Amino acid sequence: MNPARTGRVVVLWCAFLLVHLVTAWTGWLYPSQPMGDVVLVYEPWASSALSGGAIVGVTETWVYPQLGLVPMLVAKVAAAPLVPLLGVAGAYLVAWAVLVTAVGALAFGVLLGRSPTRPRRAAAWFWCAAVLLLGPIAMYRLDALTVPIAVIGGLWLASRPAVAAALLTVGAWIKIWPGALVLAALVAGRERIRMLLAAAAVTAAVIVGLLLLGADAEVFGFLTEQTGRGLQIEAVAATPFLWMAVAGAARIEYSFEILTFQIRASGAEAVSTALTPLMVLVVGAVTALAVVKALRGAAFARLFPPSALTLVAALIVTNKVGSPQFQTWLLAPLILWIVFDGPRSRIPAVIVLALCGLTCLIYPLAYDALLGAEPLAVALLTARNLLLVVLLVVGIRALARVPSARPSRTRK
Repeated sequence: MNPARTGRVVVLWCAFLLVHLVTAWTGWLYPSQPMGDVVLVYEPWASSALSGGAIVGVTETWVYPQLGLVPMLVAKVAAAPLVPLLGVAGAYLVAWAVLVTAVGALAFGVLLGRSPTRPRRAAAWFWCAAVLLLGPIAMYRLDALTVPIAVIGGLWLASRPAVAAALLTVGAWIKIWPGALVLAALVAGRERIRMLLAAAAVTAAVIVGLLLLGADAEVFGFLTEQTGRGLQIEAVAATPFLWMAVAGAARIEYSFEILTFQIRASGAEAVSTALTPLMVLVVGAVTALAVVKALRGAAFARLFPPSALTLVAALIVTNKVGSPQFQTWLLAPLILWIVFDGPRSRIPAVIVLALCGLTCLIYPLAYDALLGAEPLAVALLTARNLLLVVLLVVGIRALARVPSARPSRTRK
Protein backbone atom coordinates (compact mmCIF):
# COMPACT_ATOMS: atom_id res chain seq x y z
CA MET A 1 0.00 0.00 0.00
CA ASN A 2 1.39 3.40 -0.97
CA PRO A 3 1.77 6.11 1.71
CA ALA A 4 -1.14 8.20 0.42
CA ARG A 5 -3.54 5.28 0.58
CA THR A 6 -2.22 4.31 4.01
CA GLY A 7 -2.90 7.82 5.20
CA ARG A 8 -6.50 7.65 3.95
CA VAL A 9 -7.07 4.40 5.80
CA VAL A 10 -5.62 5.83 9.02
CA VAL A 11 -7.89 8.87 8.71
CA LEU A 12 -10.90 6.62 8.18
CA TRP A 13 -10.09 4.54 11.25
CA CYS A 14 -9.64 7.70 13.32
CA ALA A 15 -13.00 8.98 12.04
CA PHE A 16 -14.70 5.68 12.89
CA LEU A 17 -13.38 5.65 16.45
CA LEU A 18 -14.04 9.36 17.01
CA VAL A 19 -17.61 9.08 15.70
CA HIS A 20 -18.35 6.16 18.01
CA LEU A 21 -16.79 7.93 20.97
CA VAL A 22 -18.81 11.10 20.34
CA THR A 23 -22.00 9.14 19.67
CA ALA A 24 -21.58 7.08 22.84
CA TRP A 25 -20.94 10.25 24.85
CA THR A 26 -24.05 12.04 23.51
CA GLY A 27 -26.14 9.21 24.91
CA TRP A 28 -25.29 10.55 28.37
CA LEU A 29 -26.18 14.12 27.40
CA TYR A 30 -29.32 13.99 25.28
CA PRO A 31 -32.85 14.09 26.77
CA SER A 32 -35.53 11.35 26.66
CA GLN A 33 -33.21 8.55 27.84
CA PRO A 34 -31.76 7.43 24.48
CA MET A 35 -29.88 4.70 26.39
CA GLY A 36 -33.01 3.61 28.23
CA ASP A 37 -33.54 0.30 26.44
CA VAL A 38 -30.00 -0.80 27.30
CA VAL A 39 -30.22 -0.24 31.07
CA LEU A 40 -33.96 -0.56 31.65
CA VAL A 41 -34.61 -3.59 29.45
CA TYR A 42 -31.47 -5.36 28.19
CA GLU A 43 -29.62 -5.38 31.51
CA PRO A 44 -32.55 -6.79 33.51
CA TRP A 45 -33.14 -9.47 30.88
CA ALA A 46 -29.46 -10.47 31.02
CA SER A 47 -29.39 -10.39 34.84
CA SER A 48 -32.47 -12.58 35.03
CA ALA A 49 -31.02 -15.17 32.66
CA LEU A 50 -27.67 -15.31 34.47
CA SER A 51 -29.18 -15.47 37.97
CA GLY A 52 -31.47 -18.42 37.31
CA GLY A 53 -34.61 -16.38 36.69
CA ALA A 54 -36.77 -16.16 33.58
CA ILE A 55 -34.98 -16.46 30.26
CA VAL A 56 -36.67 -14.40 27.58
CA GLY A 57 -37.38 -16.39 24.45
CA VAL A 58 -36.94 -19.67 26.32
CA THR A 59 -39.09 -19.72 29.46
CA GLU A 60 -41.30 -16.84 28.35
CA THR A 61 -42.36 -15.35 25.03
CA TRP A 62 -40.14 -12.54 23.82
CA VAL A 63 -40.53 -9.72 21.31
CA TYR A 64 -37.09 -10.38 19.76
CA PRO A 65 -35.59 -13.48 18.11
CA GLN A 66 -33.68 -15.48 20.72
CA LEU A 67 -30.11 -14.82 19.58
CA GLY A 68 -30.72 -11.21 20.56
CA LEU A 69 -30.13 -12.26 24.15
CA VAL A 70 -26.53 -13.31 23.40
CA PRO A 71 -25.00 -9.80 23.09
CA MET A 72 -26.96 -8.73 26.16
CA LEU A 73 -25.33 -11.54 28.13
CA VAL A 74 -21.89 -10.73 26.69
CA ALA A 75 -22.25 -7.10 27.77
CA LYS A 76 -23.39 -8.18 31.22
CA VAL A 77 -20.34 -10.40 31.73
CA ALA A 78 -18.00 -7.73 30.34
CA ALA A 79 -19.53 -5.12 32.65
CA ALA A 80 -18.89 -7.09 35.84
CA PRO A 81 -15.35 -5.72 36.53
CA LEU A 82 -16.61 -2.15 36.10
CA VAL A 83 -19.52 -2.37 38.54
CA PRO A 84 -17.54 -1.29 41.67
CA LEU A 85 -16.39 1.83 39.84
CA LEU A 86 -19.45 2.79 37.76
CA GLY A 87 -22.38 0.99 39.32
CA VAL A 88 -24.54 -1.61 37.59
CA ALA A 89 -26.17 0.75 35.07
CA GLY A 90 -23.04 2.71 34.22
CA ALA A 91 -20.92 -0.41 33.83
CA TYR A 92 -23.48 -2.04 31.54
CA LEU A 93 -23.75 1.07 29.36
CA VAL A 94 -19.99 1.30 28.94
CA ALA A 95 -19.72 -2.42 28.18
CA TRP A 96 -22.53 -2.14 25.63
CA ALA A 97 -20.89 0.81 23.87
CA VAL A 98 -17.56 -1.01 23.75
CA LEU A 99 -19.23 -4.16 22.39
CA VAL A 100 -21.04 -2.24 19.63
CA THR A 101 -17.84 -0.39 18.71
CA ALA A 102 -15.79 -3.60 18.66
CA VAL A 103 -18.23 -5.51 16.44
CA GLY A 104 -18.56 -2.46 14.21
CA ALA A 105 -14.77 -2.17 13.98
CA LEU A 106 -14.57 -5.79 12.83
CA ALA A 107 -16.96 -5.06 9.97
CA PHE A 108 -15.23 -1.76 9.24
CA GLY A 109 -11.98 -3.68 8.88
CA VAL A 110 -13.58 -6.15 6.47
CA LEU A 111 -14.98 -3.24 4.49
CA LEU A 112 -11.63 -1.45 4.18
CA GLY A 113 -9.34 -4.45 3.92
CA ARG A 114 -5.64 -3.84 3.38
CA SER A 115 -5.98 -1.65 0.31
CA PRO A 116 -9.51 -0.24 0.02
CA THR A 117 -10.85 0.91 -3.32
CA ARG A 118 -12.48 4.30 -3.72
CA PRO A 119 -16.04 2.84 -3.44
CA ARG A 120 -15.10 1.10 -0.19
CA ARG A 121 -13.64 4.31 1.22
CA ALA A 122 -16.80 6.15 0.20
CA ALA A 123 -18.90 3.49 1.94
CA ALA A 124 -16.78 3.87 5.07
CA TRP A 125 -17.30 7.64 5.11
CA PHE A 126 -21.03 7.12 4.60
CA TRP A 127 -21.11 4.75 7.59
CA CYS A 128 -19.34 7.26 9.84
CA ALA A 129 -21.58 10.12 8.73
CA ALA A 130 -24.76 8.08 9.22
CA VAL A 131 -23.85 7.03 12.76
CA LEU A 132 -22.94 10.61 13.69
CA LEU A 133 -26.19 11.99 12.27
CA LEU A 134 -28.38 9.31 13.81
CA GLY A 135 -26.86 9.88 17.24
CA PRO A 136 -26.95 7.61 20.30
CA ILE A 137 -29.79 5.51 18.91
CA ALA A 138 -27.22 4.20 16.40
CA MET A 139 -25.36 2.52 19.28
CA TYR A 140 -27.68 2.01 22.23
CA ARG A 141 -30.06 -0.45 20.62
CA LEU A 142 -29.80 -4.13 19.73
CA ASP A 143 -30.12 -3.20 16.06
CA ALA A 144 -26.65 -1.63 16.21
CA LEU A 145 -25.11 -5.09 16.41
CA THR A 146 -26.97 -6.41 13.37
CA VAL A 147 -25.59 -3.70 11.06
CA PRO A 148 -21.95 -4.93 11.08
CA ILE A 149 -23.11 -8.54 10.78
CA ALA A 150 -25.15 -7.59 7.72
CA VAL A 151 -22.25 -5.61 6.24
CA ILE A 152 -19.81 -8.53 6.55
CA GLY A 153 -22.38 -10.98 5.24
CA GLY A 154 -23.23 -8.76 2.30
CA LEU A 155 -19.58 -8.17 1.39
CA TRP A 156 -18.93 -11.93 1.38
CA LEU A 157 -21.94 -12.91 -0.75
CA ALA A 158 -19.91 -13.13 -3.95
CA SER A 159 -16.79 -14.83 -2.54
CA ARG A 160 -18.19 -16.88 0.36
CA PRO A 161 -21.93 -17.26 -0.34
CA ALA A 162 -22.62 -20.01 2.19
CA VAL A 163 -20.78 -18.23 5.02
CA ALA A 164 -22.44 -14.95 4.04
CA ALA A 165 -25.92 -16.49 4.11
CA ALA A 166 -25.16 -18.07 7.48
CA LEU A 167 -24.04 -14.71 8.91
CA LEU A 168 -27.10 -12.91 7.58
CA THR A 169 -29.32 -15.61 9.05
CA VAL A 170 -27.61 -15.19 12.43
CA GLY A 171 -28.40 -11.49 12.10
CA ALA A 172 -32.04 -12.32 11.41
CA TRP A 173 -32.15 -14.38 14.61
CA ILE A 174 -31.02 -11.28 16.50
CA LYS A 175 -33.41 -8.83 14.79
CA ILE A 176 -35.67 -9.91 11.93
CA TRP A 177 -34.67 -7.30 9.33
CA PRO A 178 -31.45 -8.97 7.97
CA GLY A 179 -33.80 -11.64 6.64
CA ALA A 180 -34.59 -9.13 3.89
CA LEU A 181 -30.94 -9.31 2.79
CA VAL A 182 -31.11 -13.11 2.82
CA LEU A 183 -34.14 -12.93 0.53
CA ALA A 184 -32.44 -10.43 -1.79
CA ALA A 185 -29.32 -12.60 -1.92
CA LEU A 186 -31.31 -15.74 -2.76
CA VAL A 187 -32.97 -13.90 -5.63
CA ALA A 188 -29.92 -12.08 -7.01
CA GLY A 189 -27.16 -14.61 -6.25
CA ARG A 190 -25.91 -17.49 -8.35
CA GLU A 191 -25.26 -19.92 -5.47
CA ARG A 192 -28.86 -20.11 -4.28
CA ILE A 193 -28.81 -23.72 -3.16
CA ARG A 194 -25.65 -23.27 -1.06
CA MET A 195 -27.04 -20.10 0.51
CA LEU A 196 -30.41 -21.69 1.19
CA LEU A 197 -28.80 -24.71 2.82
CA ALA A 198 -26.56 -22.49 4.98
CA ALA A 199 -29.55 -20.38 6.11
CA ALA A 200 -31.56 -23.52 6.84
CA ALA A 201 -28.68 -25.05 8.81
CA VAL A 202 -28.34 -21.98 11.04
CA THR A 203 -32.09 -21.84 11.61
CA ALA A 204 -32.23 -25.54 12.43
CA ALA A 205 -29.32 -25.24 14.85
CA VAL A 206 -30.99 -22.33 16.66
CA ILE A 207 -34.33 -24.13 16.92
CA VAL A 208 -32.75 -27.36 18.16
CA GLY A 209 -30.71 -25.41 20.71
CA LEU A 210 -33.82 -23.63 21.97
CA LEU A 211 -35.76 -26.88 22.26
CA LEU A 212 -32.91 -28.44 24.24
CA LEU A 213 -32.99 -25.42 26.58
CA GLY A 214 -36.68 -26.04 27.21
CA ALA A 215 -38.36 -23.61 24.83
CA ASP A 216 -41.60 -24.75 23.24
CA ALA A 217 -44.24 -22.31 22.07
CA GLU A 218 -41.71 -19.55 22.75
CA VAL A 219 -39.53 -20.55 19.77
CA PHE A 220 -41.48 -18.37 17.35
CA GLY A 221 -43.03 -16.16 19.99
CA PHE A 222 -41.33 -13.07 18.56
CA LEU A 223 -43.65 -13.36 15.55
CA THR A 224 -46.87 -13.63 17.56
CA GLU A 225 -45.79 -10.83 19.92
CA GLN A 226 -45.45 -8.47 16.97
CA THR A 227 -48.96 -9.17 15.70
CA GLY A 228 -50.45 -7.97 18.98
CA ARG A 229 -48.93 -4.50 18.78
CA GLY A 230 -50.97 -1.37 18.25
CA LEU A 231 -50.04 1.52 15.98
CA GLN A 232 -46.88 3.17 17.32
CA ILE A 233 -46.75 6.95 17.08
CA GLU A 234 -43.61 7.02 14.90
CA ALA A 235 -44.91 4.54 12.31
CA VAL A 236 -45.44 5.95 8.84
CA ALA A 237 -49.12 4.96 8.90
CA ALA A 238 -49.60 6.81 12.21
CA THR A 239 -48.78 10.19 10.66
CA PRO A 240 -52.41 11.28 9.94
CA PHE A 241 -53.46 10.24 13.45
CA LEU A 242 -50.70 12.38 14.95
CA TRP A 243 -52.19 15.41 13.23
CA MET A 244 -55.53 14.34 14.69
CA ALA A 245 -53.79 14.36 18.08
CA VAL A 246 -52.61 17.90 17.39
CA ALA A 247 -56.26 18.82 16.82
CA GLY A 248 -57.36 16.96 19.95
CA ALA A 249 -59.14 14.15 18.07
CA ALA A 250 -56.69 11.38 19.04
CA ARG A 251 -54.61 10.40 22.09
CA ILE A 252 -51.06 9.21 22.61
CA GLU A 253 -50.94 6.42 25.20
CA TYR A 254 -48.13 4.31 26.68
CA SER A 255 -48.38 0.53 26.39
CA PHE A 256 -46.77 -1.10 29.42
CA GLU A 257 -47.04 -4.48 27.69
CA ILE A 258 -45.04 -3.48 24.59
CA LEU A 259 -43.14 -0.60 26.29
CA THR A 260 -43.89 1.97 23.64
CA PHE A 261 -46.18 4.90 22.85
CA GLN A 262 -49.17 4.11 20.64
CA ILE A 263 -52.02 6.01 19.01
CA ARG A 264 -55.53 5.75 20.36
CA ALA A 265 -58.01 7.06 17.79
CA SER A 266 -60.96 6.02 15.68
CA GLY A 267 -59.66 3.92 12.79
CA ALA A 268 -56.17 3.39 14.24
CA GLU A 269 -56.81 -0.25 15.16
CA ALA A 270 -58.12 -1.00 11.66
CA VAL A 271 -55.04 0.58 10.09
CA SER A 272 -52.79 -1.39 12.43
CA THR A 273 -54.54 -4.63 11.48
CA ALA A 274 -54.23 -3.88 7.76
CA LEU A 275 -50.49 -3.14 7.89
CA THR A 276 -49.28 -6.74 8.30
CA PRO A 277 -51.02 -8.04 5.13
CA LEU A 278 -49.93 -4.85 3.37
CA MET A 279 -46.32 -5.57 4.34
CA VAL A 280 -46.62 -9.10 2.94
CA LEU A 281 -48.11 -7.71 -0.28
CA VAL A 282 -45.44 -5.03 -0.78
CA VAL A 283 -42.55 -7.36 0.08
CA GLY A 284 -44.02 -9.97 -2.26
CA ALA A 285 -44.34 -7.45 -5.09
CA VAL A 286 -40.76 -6.20 -4.66
CA THR A 287 -39.48 -9.78 -4.54
CA ALA A 288 -41.44 -10.67 -7.68
CA LEU A 289 -39.91 -7.72 -9.54
CA ALA A 290 -36.43 -8.80 -8.43
CA VAL A 291 -37.14 -12.39 -9.52
CA VAL A 292 -38.13 -11.19 -12.98
CA LYS A 293 -34.88 -9.26 -13.24
CA ALA A 294 -32.89 -12.28 -12.04
CA LEU A 295 -34.58 -14.58 -14.57
CA ARG A 296 -33.60 -12.13 -17.29
CA GLY A 297 -29.96 -12.41 -16.29
CA ALA A 298 -29.45 -9.21 -14.27
CA ALA A 299 -25.96 -8.95 -12.77
CA PHE A 300 -25.66 -9.54 -9.02
CA ALA A 301 -23.88 -6.22 -8.41
CA ARG A 302 -26.73 -4.32 -10.07
CA LEU A 303 -29.65 -6.37 -8.72
CA PHE A 304 -28.77 -7.13 -5.10
CA PRO A 305 -28.27 -3.58 -3.72
CA PRO A 306 -31.59 -2.03 -4.83
CA SER A 307 -33.41 -5.27 -3.97
CA ALA A 308 -31.97 -5.30 -0.45
CA LEU A 309 -32.62 -1.60 0.20
CA THR A 310 -36.15 -1.69 -1.22
CA LEU A 311 -37.09 -4.74 0.83
CA VAL A 312 -35.76 -3.12 4.01
CA ALA A 313 -37.52 0.17 3.19
CA ALA A 314 -40.75 -1.78 2.62
CA LEU A 315 -40.42 -3.38 6.06
CA ILE A 316 -40.12 0.09 7.62
CA VAL A 317 -42.80 1.93 5.63
CA THR A 318 -45.47 -0.76 6.11
CA ASN A 319 -44.60 -1.44 9.76
CA LYS A 320 -47.02 -0.71 12.59
CA VAL A 321 -43.92 0.18 14.63
CA GLY A 322 -41.70 3.13 13.75
CA SER A 323 -38.91 2.94 16.30
CA PRO A 324 -36.02 5.34 15.56
CA GLN A 325 -33.48 2.51 15.47
CA PHE A 326 -35.21 1.20 12.34
CA GLN A 327 -33.13 3.74 10.42
CA THR A 328 -30.03 1.68 11.24
CA TRP A 329 -31.50 -1.06 9.05
CA LEU A 330 -30.90 1.14 6.01
CA LEU A 331 -27.17 1.52 6.63
CA ALA A 332 -26.01 -1.96 5.60
CA PRO A 333 -27.90 -2.01 2.23
CA LEU A 334 -26.52 1.45 1.42
CA ILE A 335 -22.96 0.54 2.39
CA LEU A 336 -23.20 -2.50 0.13
CA TRP A 337 -24.78 -0.48 -2.67
CA ILE A 338 -21.94 2.04 -2.56
CA VAL A 339 -19.39 -0.80 -2.73
CA PHE A 340 -21.08 -2.77 -5.51
CA ASP A 341 -22.55 0.00 -7.66
CA GLY A 342 -21.39 3.37 -6.39
CA PRO A 343 -22.62 5.79 -9.07
CA ARG A 344 -26.25 4.70 -8.72
CA SER A 345 -26.18 4.81 -4.91
CA ARG A 346 -25.81 8.58 -4.55
CA ILE A 347 -29.47 9.62 -4.36
CA PRO A 348 -30.54 6.91 -1.89
CA ALA A 349 -27.40 7.59 0.18
CA VAL A 350 -28.31 11.28 0.51
CA ILE A 351 -31.87 10.33 1.45
CA VAL A 352 -30.68 7.92 4.14
CA LEU A 353 -28.33 10.52 5.63
CA ALA A 354 -31.23 12.98 5.74
CA LEU A 355 -33.38 10.32 7.41
CA CYS A 356 -30.70 9.80 10.05
CA GLY A 357 -30.50 13.51 10.82
CA LEU A 358 -34.27 13.95 10.99
CA THR A 359 -34.65 10.89 13.18
CA CYS A 360 -32.15 12.24 15.72
CA LEU A 361 -34.02 15.56 15.80
CA ILE A 362 -37.22 13.65 16.57
CA TYR A 363 -35.75 11.17 19.01
CA PRO A 364 -34.33 11.99 21.42
CA LEU A 365 -34.13 15.76 20.89
CA ALA A 366 -37.80 16.63 20.27
CA TYR A 367 -39.45 13.52 21.68
CA ASP A 368 -41.08 15.21 24.65
CA ALA A 369 -42.66 17.70 22.26
CA LEU A 370 -43.82 14.83 20.05
CA LEU A 371 -45.48 13.11 23.01
CA GLY A 372 -47.26 16.38 23.66
CA ALA A 373 -48.43 16.44 20.02
CA GLU A 374 -46.79 19.81 19.42
CA PRO A 375 -47.11 20.86 15.75
CA LEU A 376 -43.39 21.43 15.06
CA ALA A 377 -42.40 17.98 16.36
CA VAL A 378 -45.23 16.34 14.43
CA ALA A 379 -44.13 18.24 11.31
CA LEU A 380 -40.58 16.92 11.72
CA LEU A 381 -41.85 13.36 12.02
CA THR A 382 -44.13 13.89 9.03
CA ALA A 383 -41.16 15.01 6.94
CA ARG A 384 -39.16 11.97 8.08
CA ASN A 385 -41.99 9.57 7.25
CA LEU A 386 -42.63 11.14 3.85
CA LEU A 387 -38.93 10.78 3.09
CA LEU A 388 -39.15 7.08 3.98
CA VAL A 389 -41.90 6.71 1.39
CA VAL A 390 -39.74 8.59 -1.11
CA LEU A 391 -36.87 6.19 -0.39
CA LEU A 392 -39.15 3.21 -1.04
CA VAL A 393 -40.23 4.72 -4.35
CA VAL A 394 -36.62 5.49 -5.29
CA GLY A 395 -35.68 1.91 -4.48
CA ILE A 396 -38.51 0.46 -6.58
CA ARG A 397 -37.56 2.76 -9.45
CA ALA A 398 -33.91 1.70 -9.23
CA LEU A 399 -34.93 -1.96 -9.14
CA ALA A 400 -37.18 -1.53 -12.17
CA ARG A 401 -34.27 0.04 -14.08
CA VAL A 402 -31.81 -2.79 -13.43
CA PRO A 403 -30.70 -3.91 -16.92
CA SER A 404 -31.26 -7.46 -18.08
CA ALA A 405 -28.60 -9.53 -19.79
CA ARG A 406 -31.31 -11.29 -21.79
CA PRO A 407 -34.00 -9.17 -23.42
CA SER A 408 -37.58 -10.13 -22.70
CA ARG A 409 -39.39 -12.01 -25.42
CA THR A 410 -41.90 -10.03 -27.40
CA ARG A 411 -44.43 -11.20 -29.92
CA LYS A 412 -43.69 -10.48 -33.51
